[in-house]
Amino acid sequence: MTDTLQGKLLVAMPGIGDPRFEGSVIMMCQHDAEHAMGVIINKPRDEMTLSDVLDHLGLEAEDEEIAGRLVLDGGPVRQDRGFVLHSEDFAAGDATQDVAPGIRLTATRDILVAVAGEQAPEQFVLALGCAGWSAGQLEDELKQNAWLIVDADNAIVFGERHEQKWAAAIKALGFDPSQLSDMGSA
Repeated sequence: MTDTLQGKLLVAMPGIGDPRFEGSVIMMCQHDAEHAMGVIINKPRDEMTLSDVLDHLGLEAEDEEIAGRLVLDGGPVRQDRGFVLHSEDFAAGDATQDVAPGIRLTATRDILVAVAGEQAPEQFVLALGCAGWSAGQLEDELKQNAWLIVDADNAIVFGERHEQKWAAAIKALGFDPSQLSDMGSA
């Protein structure tokens, strides 16, 4: 398979039919013939901050602004695991994966220790959980017009106005979100 969606944003179409993904923007981190994995970047978890996650791990953020950042609901898979999308100014060896130009993924404690201290990447978002697809599943959803594919944009991925990310991703395609229909094509 030569076509990969790794490094792209998946944007849920209106009427996607799955409430877990309604209005979602997903940063695709892996995509090959066997599986696909991404992190929802626009749905904050209710009342959960980075400080809450760090406390659970016995860590404390040195920067109050960082401590107060919202934690995102990254998707329905592995909700007990943290996934940090971040800028290229942090790496934890093989634990860090390049996702797109300017965007990396680290899902180990290393990134949380860095975020709590003085080694935090310039830009990052923390999500608990991810979205996953088995072989062919995502391709079937694309054929059913469930998703739009948008080039990754650091301003969308790392922006803190999560409620505006879906519309911003649609606008990046050159049209207004109000132009989308929730009716699938036959």
